[in-house]
Amino acid sequence: MEELIRTNNAVELSVIDARLTEAGIEHVVLDGFTSGMEGSIGAIPRRVLVFSEDKAAALALIDDVLKGE
Repeated sequence: MEELIRTNNAVELSVIDARLTEAGIEHVVLDGFTSGMEGSIGAIPRRVLVFSEDKAAALALIDDVLKGE
């Protein structure tokens, strides 16, 4: 698996998670527990990982989120 994005933005993470799920792209969100335990001060970003062969499609799917649109 490869890292797709690393973010502290919970809204952005939620949108990305929903889009990937809806498109049927398998993914995993890492560091959620650790990020929550540090008090949500943004010191530890959460990471979204996808399979290498799905990375290009996943990036295209979330392009507008990454651009802040």
